[in-house]
Amino acid sequence: MNLNIKGRKAIVCGASKGLGRACALALAEEGVDLVINARSPEALEITAKEISEQTGVSVQAVAADITTEVGRAQVLAACPDPDILVTNAGGPPPGDFRDWDEKSWHDAVDANMLTPIFLMQAVVDGMLERGFGRIVNITSSAVKAPISILGLSNGARTGLTGFVAGLSRETVAKNVTINNLLPGSFETDRLTSTVESYAKKLGVTADQVRQQQIEASPAKRFGDPAEFGAMCAFICGAQAGFITGQNLLLDGGAYPGTF
Repeated sequence: MNLNIKGRKAIVCGASKGLGRACALALAEEGVDLVINARSPEALEITAKEISEQTGVSVQAVAADITTEVGRAQVLAACPDPDILVTNAGGPPPGDFRDWDEKSWHDAVDANMLTPIFLMQAVVDGMLERGFGRIVNITSSAVKAPISILGLSNGARTGLTGFVAGLSRETVAKNVTINNLLPGSFETDRLTSTVESYAKKLGVTADQVRQQQIEASPAKRFGDPAEFGAMCAFICGAQAGFITGQNLLLDGGAYPGTF
């Protein structure tokens, strides 16, 4: 399918690896020029070079902490009028809520709720004026099925979900959609760290936890980041203008609910 977004411009955050990289690559394969962001300049430059060589699009790397005002300003200076925005910040560390102090909560809210909101605030009016915009927030399956050791993420990302539910209904009439992608277990560094945390808590090996999670999944496997990237590209496409305010769950059927 031709998504009819060739020549569009996108900002993709957290794009040096994992799901963010997969989204950036999928958009580039559709002919979208990119500004990609992550904290690590080395990994980001490698990713930019690989995507550009593979797809032929323009890829500009901006190494900065997107959770800070300065970092957001750097990214927006490189692409002040994006057609597509993919927000993505690393999830806060897992743990026991009894151990989280006020700073832990502020950091989680800053990264996983306020940063996406501030980025949307910066670009949405331009999208509305131009009559096209696609905003995708990478959140977590824990928004629908909370995971106890990911309480910081559960709280912050759920706040973002509520905000998007309101704003997305105000923008869609001018062809600006806002949706959230909720990943389950994908083969990423984040999955590895979560598995290791569970294993430590249970007093077993990481391999044991990994195998248990695979067996518990209806799909009997973890997700491939490329599958996630393809979904991101689709909801950024011209044909997806009637999809907004949705929380799209990609978890191999792990969530057991009807709705």
